[in-house]
Amino acid sequence: MIRNYLKTAWRNLVQNKTTSLISMAGLAVGICCFLLLTTYLINELRYDRFHVKADRIVRVAYNYKSPDDKEARFISVTQTAVVPVYKQEFSEIEDGVRVFNLSGQGPVAIKYGDKLFSEKNMLLADDAFFKIFTFKFLQGNPVNALADPSSVVITASTAKKYFGNDNPMGKILKADDTNNLMVTGVIEDVPAYSQIKFDLMANAALDPGTKVLKWNAASNYSYLLLKPGADIKALEKKMDAYIANILKGQNRPGVTTNYTLEPLTSVHLQSKALFSLEAPGDIKYIYILGIVAVVLLLLACVNFLNLVTARSAERGREIGVRKVMGAVRGQLFTQFIIEAGIITLFSLLVGVLLLSVFFPTFSVFTGQQLGFATWNTSWLVGALAVLFIVVTFMAGTYPSLYLSAFKPIITLKGNSSMQAGGNMLRKSLVVFQFVVSVFFIISTLIAGNQLRYMQTLNTGINRDQVLVLDIGGIPYNNIEAFKNEIKQQNGVLASTASYDSPVNVRGGYSINSAEGKPADYSLSVTAIPIEKSFVKTLGIKLVAGTDLDLGDEQQVLIKDNEKRHYSFILNEMAVKALGWKPDEAIGKKIGINGRMGEIKAVAKDFNFASLHQEITPIAMFPEYEWFGKLLIKTSGKNTAGTIAAIQAKWKAFYPTKPFEYHFLDQEFEELYKTDQRTGSILTAFTAVTIFISCLGLFGLAVFSTRQRVKEIGIRKVLGAGVASIVGLISFDFIKLVLIAIIISSPLAWYAMHTWLQDFAFRVNIQWWVFALAGGMAALIAFLTVSYQSVKAALSNPVKSLRSE
Repeated sequence: MIRNYLKTAWRNLVQNKTTSLISMAGLAVGICCFLLLTTYLINELRYDRFHVKADRIVRVAYNYKSPDDKEARFISVTQTAVVPVYKQEFSEIEDGVRVFNLSGQGPVAIKYGDKLFSEKNMLLADDAFFKIFTFKFLQGNPVNALADPSSVVITASTAKKYFGNDNPMGKILKADDTNNLMVTGVIEDVPAYSQIKFDLMANAALDPGTKVLKWNAASNYSYLLLKPGADIKALEKKMDAYIANILKGQNRPGVTTNYTLEPLTSVHLQSKALFSLEAPGDIKYIYILGIVAVVLLLLACVNFLNLVTARSAERGREIGVRKVMGAVRGQLFTQFIIEAGIITLFSLLVGVLLLSVFFPTFSVFTGQQLGFATWNTSWLVGALAVLFIVVTFMAGTYPSLYLSAFKPIITLKGNSSMQAGGNMLRKSLVVFQFVVSVFFIISTLIAGNQLRYMQTLNTGINRDQVLVLDIGGIPYNNIEAFKNEIKQQNGVLASTASYDSPVNVRGGYSINSAEGKPADYSLSVTAIPIEKSFVKTLGIKLVAGTDLDLGDEQQVLIKDNEKRHYSFILNEMAVKALGWKPDEAIGKKIGINGRMGEIKAVAKDFNFASLHQEITPIAMFPEYEWFGKLLIKTSGKNTAGTIAAIQAKWKAFYPTKPFEYHFLDQEFEELYKTDQRTGSILTAFTAVTIFISCLGLFGLAVFSTRQRVKEIGIRKVLGAGVASIVGLISFDFIKLVLIAIIISSPLAWYAMHTWLQDFAFRVNIQWWVFALAGGMAALIAFLTVSYQSVKAALSNPVKSLRSE
């Protein structure tokens, strides 16, 4: 019996090649896209779950608010005292570790023999790091790998880069030409789905500052290993009470500080804390892409359902004969389900083949390492089996029930009344397909507008042709000498230095004294130590006062703290928060974290962080101890020659430091990597939804014109022209698309309005977006059905009228 079902099913599929191919093509593309997106989602959801103790590890996030702040700052870095002190104070904590981003302010120069390497991914940690986190050791022991203050653990690829095939254990590396580090362990390369990524991990003792336990400066990432059954909320309250007593002892009234313990496995997608080790994902996008995956699969199933029910009239007599010959409804149902199963099986195989082809491209697209290895093998096999069953019954159950229910007398007489319900269903499904397609078109247009807006918005900083050199650790005097040397080069317009990147300033400070304010006044600000030509080089506008000069720098070079004097530049937002107008602020005395001086200038508000965030108060002041970035404004003419000239000077000044550079625009774009990635995925899968919808529309157009052959023949005999016939056939479909546009437009507006709320700076949703999306959908639908319409209109009416 099964063999007979299979033979009959195969014969029907071969006889209807067009329908079968369209069904398989739509299903294959839908299955491929569903599996692509599912693989991406699995990779995002498995972040940090490979650690054996992941369910007991939390990251400590830090909330800080001064009495005059509008809202608290929520950051992922904490004070150096948090882990050592709280580990001793609270029994719920089994262990803890601090992680310091050594290469956060620029690459670290690592030397082995006569080889010099620039490492952008080097971290420091307390010796408990490998006891808490699970990284697979190829050589060495995780228990004592960081026990020695001069120890370093490296990844397998780093070992290969440094030592080739030699045994790396015990080898000595020199960091920044000052510290000797001994290799005490080699681990497998850190998984891409780890928030803590590194190529070298050294003991925190490498930086003497880590030994000083502070409560007033956040500089490290704190992770705690909790004991089984520990109550996170109760522990947070204890930690908050402890820090409140510390602040009370420091006489800082009105300042509130508290901690949030974030489960390690939720940090990547759910944390809102700023300044994470790695740019986080967003759980919202996981939901969005999950919905997209399901909708794409559903569209493919709708296509199949639509095409099968459209063929119902052609199969009516077949069903009638089968029933007269004794076939019962259950047998017919089984027959049609098997046909659906064969199409699904072929589609699944083609979909998996397409999946293997598109994995490399999609990996580049998403910035993730995706492949079949992302899946557990048993999960993948199970997922494919479930997908086969689900798609077969989703796409095949209704057509099977629908077709097997035909009454033999009606079908053998050729009565078309049985088509009424099917026609209504098919129209509804076409509307559904184009609701989805128009929704995606509108969403893609709005998302594209927002991304372009962010890229072209005047942020108050001129980022164009600004070269960035990472200079962490180079003394101020050497930087000044280097600047004087390169300004003689053709193509160099100006240069300056700063502690942070000007498009992503991280420094958390407080204005804790201000002229005319109470003694306990405190205002949180973001601050950045800069060099005198910073404002000019980056084109920041001053609305009051004058720029920093050499005299201002010399004032901070004075070694006597009591005589040292600072000149500050505040932005408009900071001055407003202080209750002053820009002109009034000039000359006012303020203090920032112990730095005493006066306001010399007020800068027009500029964006110094992601456009997701509102502009907040910022302060800039001259410094001499440490700079992280050298910013060189170039003319943009003969850029390669300019860079080569700068590199030559660099090698002469700093022979032991590799020459590393990038452009400021690249840093700015990096802030929106997640948004751009989601926008790109949305664009790609919008094209796929349109393709699948058009496949179904094309198939329906084939059936529609086939059923109306005699009607078209009669119209032509009576004088109807090609244009009128094409319009008649096309309009039946275009009106369905128009209904879809009406339904999808408010849905898309609401969804994108909600999405845009996540941006402090955002576009307005314009009416023309909906008009353009609707026009595109209508045009695509017309072009899809026009081929069949024109073909029918050009057919010979004599042939169509005499044939039965």
